[in-house]
Amino acid sequence: MRNSDGGETMEIENENLEEIGKESEDLKTIPPWKKQLTIRGIVASILIGIIYSIIVMKLNLTTGLVPNLNVSAALLAFVFITTWTKLLKKANILTTPFTRQENTVIQTCAVACYSIAVGGGFGSFLLGLNKRTYEQAGVDTVGNTPGSYREPGLDWMIGFLFASSFVGILAIVPLRKIMIIDYKLTYPSGIATAVLINGFHTSKGNKDAKKQVRGFMKFFSFSFLWSCFQWFYSGGDKCGFINFPTFGLKAWKHSFFFDFSMTYIGAGMICSHLVNLSLLLGAVLSYGVMWPLISNKKGDWFPDNIKESSMKSLNGYKVFISIALILGDGLYNFIKIMFFTTKSMYSSFNRRNLQIAAGDTNYALDDLQRNEVFIRESVPIWVACVGYVLFSIISIIVIPIMFPQLKWYYVVVAYIAAPFLSFCNAYGAGLTDMNMAYNYGKVALFILAALAGKENGVVAGLVGCGLIKSIASVSSDLMHDFKTGHLTLTSPRSMLVSQAIGTAIGCIVAPLTFFLFYKAFDVGNPDGTYKAPYAIIYRNMAILGVEGFSALPHHCLQLCYGFFAFAVLANLLTDVLPKKLGRLIPLPMAMAVPFLVGGAFAIDMCMGSLVVYVWHRINAKKAGLMVPAVASGLICGDGLWILPSSILALAKINPPICMNFSPGNLRGY
Repeated sequence: MRNSDGGETMEIENENLEEIGKESEDLKTIPPWKKQLTIRGIVASILIGIIYSIIVMKLNLTTGLVPNLNVSAALLAFVFITTWTKLLKKANILTTPFTRQENTVIQTCAVACYSIAVGGGFGSFLLGLNKRTYEQAGVDTVGNTPGSYREPGLDWMIGFLFASSFVGILAIVPLRKIMIIDYKLTYPSGIATAVLINGFHTSKGNKDAKKQVRGFMKFFSFSFLWSCFQWFYSGGDKCGFINFPTFGLKAWKHSFFFDFSMTYIGAGMICSHLVNLSLLLGAVLSYGVMWPLISNKKGDWFPDNIKESSMKSLNGYKVFISIALILGDGLYNFIKIMFFTTKSMYSSFNRRNLQIAAGDTNYALDDLQRNEVFIRESVPIWVACVGYVLFSIISIIVIPIMFPQLKWYYVVVAYIAAPFLSFCNAYGAGLTDMNMAYNYGKVALFILAALAGKENGVVAGLVGCGLIKSIASVSSDLMHDFKTGHLTLTSPRSMLVSQAIGTAIGCIVAPLTFFLFYKAFDVGNPDGTYKAPYAIIYRNMAILGVEGFSALPHHCLQLCYGFFAFAVLANLLTDVLPKKLGRLIPLPMAMAVPFLVGGAFAIDMCMGSLVVYVWHRINAKKAGLMVPAVASGLICGDGLWILPSSILALAKINPPICMNFSPGNLRGY
């Protein structure tokens, strides 16, 4: 699962790896790298990238929780190109065969495109700079200095993304052979995508793929039409099925209801049961227990005449306890990943030396074939180094001009440290499938906020966080794609070019997608649909770095200590207990999300888990094949409806009906 602050380890069965080997041996010819990049592939990548950018932007601005969609992107790439070739065939137009290499390149380009929408900070550090978030954090807060905000703008957002996104691509390229071939890191998400793509391009896999395509199209159509139907009943404040009081009006007031969102049901089908149940536990603990109890302390713990959105009111407890959970989970996993990375690197280095000394050549035929393709069409080191220096110089000049609060020498230090950070994050992701980029970003946020001082600390911390996160995140994503390419015999050159194309498209598409939401909907409203919870969290992290614990409301520090300790303890128990018991421990990072946004989406995602569970009980084989396709269809159909609904909202065309609910008159008419 890819989310704003991490990921979830995926288990890949041995038979899947054996299947990859068997399929690799059947390949007689591999198209040269230039032919793996096709016009139809780039067009498909752009379309998939746009669709998924809209979807993940919605997720970013509602909950901040984004599942891993790499496998779904590979499936959609197969759907697009096979449909296109069938149409041309019916028109008696010859077309080149659709290969697994082209499928991999399309998936890489599309993922690179929508990854900018995921990690570009539109729901966190960049949105944390706007005036609304500044006001929510409290204009009377010492660290939240007047003028420490900047309204979103297409020009500076696109410029910032272009200046910061390409450095990470080149930072890790010279080390790809060490990661993939020498250390043989697993990169579970990369393997899962390779298994799917290799399976598509076989006779048996093609039959399964046809079933998946039919399932995808069926549930895509249903989801799109259902979202369209819901729109007609949402013509007013708190109207429509999204506010259906499933468990009664009292539960609805505390955010416990099923809102019929196909996006979150689909996301729940992709995420593990543990993630979804952790979300529900966090919702029950916060909105079901803690917030009602703390609300009763109004006038004692916090003033009763203060705005509800103020950090000195109940909202402060919501934000800072969420931060405590996120930091506790992030710090533990950061130390853990660094420990295992160092240990694994040391072991791999010693093992490699022993193999060289013994003249070890124990490679399977398919391994030799993959390694040959991976090394033969390599990217020259001098190209990567020159490109890295060039993009770094551009960034060092441009970013301090955009944000004078972030001094140029801070940017220099960031890019000197970037290769080391990229290597550590990519290596850790290869071991655990966890992208720790946001934790590197949080470390930078606190350090820069403290160093820059009260006047410049908040802006410097938020922008610096974005730089470090971008460098570390892109490198990790690229290495996952390299693993997929290694297993599908795709040229590293074609993959690097497709990554660059996708990143460039994403730097334009992501800000445009963000403004579609920003102009059409009430983004950042704590009582609305698009709460953007991580924007206020990141800004308050920066304020905490500047001001220290004085930013916290009464008794909040003690609660934060408790939840920080809980997050560390929960992770520790997960690691030390036997696997059967450890998997019952909730995930603190997942628990933190509903502390701010409520329980409705957690109920949706648990509904997705319930569907998967029942389906596996009825027919496990069919469920294993169809769940990714059905989930992708639900997510894409609901996500695509956002585009026409946004256009209608911008055109001031409102839904014709308001369906809402109120208590009945028990005494009759």
